[in-house]
Amino acid sequence: MSNDNEKAAIAEVLDTYRGVVRWKLEGVDRSDAVRPLVPSGTSLLGIVKHLAYVERWWFHAVLGRMDVDFPWTDDDPDPDWRIEDWESIEGVLDFFERECAMSRTVLGSLESLDAEFSRGERTLVVREVLLHFVEELARHVGHMDILRELIDGSTGWGPQD
Repeated sequence: MSNDNEKAAIAEVLDTYRGVVRWKLEGVDRSDAVRPLVPSGTSLLGIVKHLAYVERWWFHAVLGRMDVDFPWTDDDPDPDWRIEDWESIEGVLDFFERECAMSRTVLGSLESLDAEFSRGERTLVVREVLLHFVEELARHVGHMDILRELIDGSTGWGPQD
């Protein structure tokens, strides 16, 4: 498979999962979207906010080597999971969409999936980073599937199910 075909295949898988992320919030009101349903305190909307920062980390900071901001500190390591009172479903989804759009730009700019680069003391390969990101996105979509089922019984990948 050529580099371009492989990038296109990865992009398609990523956009499929990103679409499921959006779909998992369709028809859910804010109170259900922010309600923690498991002992860890995870909520549907919290996962979306976290995924926006995961996009920012892997695509923008790591692969794109951009200088970007993150909300966590040593005193508050998990604000990316927390939904503030002022945050809306639409606002968090818009943030997620903006991060995904930038990620698509970074993915399109990558010349070789076999390229190696240093990150601190580690040597990374672009393909391995992309595969790790697919894995992380898929895992969180699975979490969303469970949370949505607990809210209203909905399961699956989208309206086509």
